[in-house]
Amino acid sequence: MNRETDFIGQSSAFLDAVERASRAAALNRPVLVIGERGTGKELVAERLHRLSPRWDAPLVTMNCAALPETLIEAELFGHEAGAFTGATRARAGRFEEADGGTLFLDELAMLSAGAQERLLRAVEYGEVTRIGSNRVLRVDVRIVAATNENLPRLAAQGRFRADLLDRLSFEVITLPPLRARENDVAVLADHFGRRMASELGWDGWPGFSAEALGALDAYSWPGNVRELRNVVERAVYRWDDPEAPVGVLEFDPFISPWVTETSEPKAAIAEDPQFLAELPAEGFRAACLTYEKQLLEAALEECRHNQRRAATLLMLSYDQLRHALRRHGLLDRAAQ
Repeated sequence: MNRETDFIGQSSAFLDAVERASRAAALNRPVLVIGERGTGKELVAERLHRLSPRWDAPLVTMNCAALPETLIEAELFGHEAGAFTGATRARAGRFEEADGGTLFLDELAMLSAGAQERLLRAVEYGEVTRIGSNRVLRVDVRIVAATNENLPRLAAQGRFRADLLDRLSFEVITLPPLRARENDVAVLADHFGRRMASELGWDGWPGFSAEALGALDAYSWPGNVRELRNVVERAVYRWDDPEAPVGVLEFDPFISPWVTETSEPKAAIAEDPQFLAELPAEGFRAACLTYEKQLLEAALEECRHNQRRAATLLMLSYDQLRHALRRHGLLDRAAQ
């Protein structure tokens, strides 16, 4: 497998999901892959295809959330010339393209009601009809679908066809979020770190400091493996000393002293007018600077004036921390 399709992990929850996918691959039955964003649903779909008897046939992917509702049916089933405005020539749909292979429908819950009805017929009878045509086409396609929605609940609410759900759920593979994969964060971080170090031309991989590993393990990872990869690769490429363990992480790259404020603070002030009475005489900017300085001093004290550890604690990059320390005249009080 290439670097984008590696399955990395050792937790039982992760290995159980991979094993279930491997067992289901050999069967010519539809599979639903359920999981939060960034858990690797597309990798499981590729595994289901590559380990199946269809491995040498097409694997066609369609993101149901990436197209407007008016175009989804045309993309799935194709259309004839003149079927609608802009259809200047006939075009095969994804079902025809995947004939003999696998069709991966990502974000399945975003399908329109009309597309769900046509999909049900395609799954049940292996027949599709291009928009603007009366000719029925026979196709041999295995369906793998993925979503992060609760499909049974959507079906109970009438927002997803219950009969289509029944037809697609021969096997349901639920991928665990990263926070539930015990000890896998360190394994994945090491993998992504080594890969980034190699890409940068480092002679070796120094690993992460104990503090950085602790921060990685304590984080909740709402973006799962995709977010972890970004955090690790960003930390490695910003690290200036390839000989020393990487010690600074930035979990939120949008945090900045110059970021535009949102409207949320205004709502808080409106709910509590007394908040304004607590501002210092110098006004809003002075209050922000005072609070920022207090945070910096507290972080330095907690980290015994080690800048890199303080940056990790505050979720700032090393350069951002030094800029803030310089602004408040604290730079000479902090150790490298």
